[in-house]
Amino acid sequence: MKSYSELTRDELLTIKDELEKEYKEAASKGLKLDMSRGKPAAKQLDLSRDMLDVVNSSSDLKCEDGVDVRNYGILDGISEAKKIMADILGVSSDNVIVFGNASLNIMYDMVSRAMLFGILGSTPWSKLDKVKFLCPVPGYDRHFAITELFGVEMINIPMKADGPDMDLVEKYVNNDESVKGIWCVPKYSNPQGITYSDEVVKRFAALKPAAKDFRIFWDNAYAIHDLYEDDKDELLEIFAECKKNGNEDMVYEFCSTSKVTFAGGGISALAASKSNIDDVKRTMTIQTIGHDKVNQLRHARYFKDINGVYDHMKKHAAILRPKFEAVINEFEKELSGLGIASWVKPKGGYFISFETMQGCAKAVVAKCKEAGVTLTGAGATYPYKKDPNDSNIRIAPSLPTEEELKQATELFILCVKLVSVDKLLETA
Repeated sequence: MKSYSELTRDELLTIKDELEKEYKEAASKGLKLDMSRGKPAAKQLDLSRDMLDVVNSSSDLKCEDGVDVRNYGILDGISEAKKIMADILGVSSDNVIVFGNASLNIMYDMVSRAMLFGILGSTPWSKLDKVKFLCPVPGYDRHFAITELFGVEMINIPMKADGPDMDLVEKYVNNDESVKGIWCVPKYSNPQGITYSDEVVKRFAALKPAAKDFRIFWDNAYAIHDLYEDDKDELLEIFAECKKNGNEDMVYEFCSTSKVTFAGGGISALAASKSNIDDVKRTMTIQTIGHDKVNQLRHARYFKDINGVYDHMKKHAAILRPKFEAVINEFEKELSGLGIASWVKPKGGYFISFETMQGCAKAVVAKCKEAGVTLTGAGATYPYKKDPNDSNIRIAPSLPTEEELKQATELFILCVKLVSVDKLLETA
């Protein structure tokens, strides 16, 4: 297929005319489709429906330690829930606190604690002249929203094929005391689906921060969200590597069951060194007497152990895999060779990262919306919602039905072609 950039102005105008007719027809269908966020589909949520029957009015409501989960107590979570969450992350239960239904809450709280109280006796961030965070881009918009809310200066770190540009990370972390943290989604990154290589993880673990209160916010949201059982990415366990370098306190790791059981009723966890765990508990005792232990018990009895979790995730993969493949196959069929777009084929996670020609992403998203398909806002995958190239779009295939996804993908491709032709005509 001939690249659009190789076409003459007349050829581009001919294509534009055809595309505009197709777009007008598509827009007349009155579509109302949403690919804006990585929400589990109803079929995925139904997979955990039986969990609601595991704990009922006739159940023994004591956890394995003998505590009645209906009552107050157990600040860091019941032991059987801690074990499951620890096994998901590959760490010891002693280094885990179980929280409520969203790990985003934990991340917000950890930044808030650092702002108000400092970390392990350090000066509270709110009392410093400058606080900076490194932000691998494209990245997770809600990470950036947290640090923006607290007035933290965010610095873009380009993502490479095996993770963040570690030369830049080392330069900032090892030399600038005002750099206090970095956001990371290390396995099947949001939105690119990249898993950090062993070398990248080892370089993270070997950092020599200028700031003693520097922390890696290791958001391992997709630790078990593999699409292919026989071809899945493996992520090196960072705490073991940190221990080798005497950096055990440098990492906060997060995960949840929001996309495993119910987004509206999951459990989440923080993994950290003993020193960090004790530091968190110091303020947690004021904040709460404990999170929802009934739900923790429900999860523990439903899964029984980590093997139950893995078996459950295979069912999720069976639903998600055809959706991802359908989108990627359509991209390859309709866009390959045109020179107007690129994309990453992930092996897991919840997103497909799509790159338009420079200066086209906002126009593509707007055109899709006009015709009834809502996408994540262009720029959302960058701090301050400012994509310097206006090229990245995050595709979320999970929520729509197969038929809806087909319609949305076809319209998206049509809009990419149309906007690209318009862009090329500006200089043709």
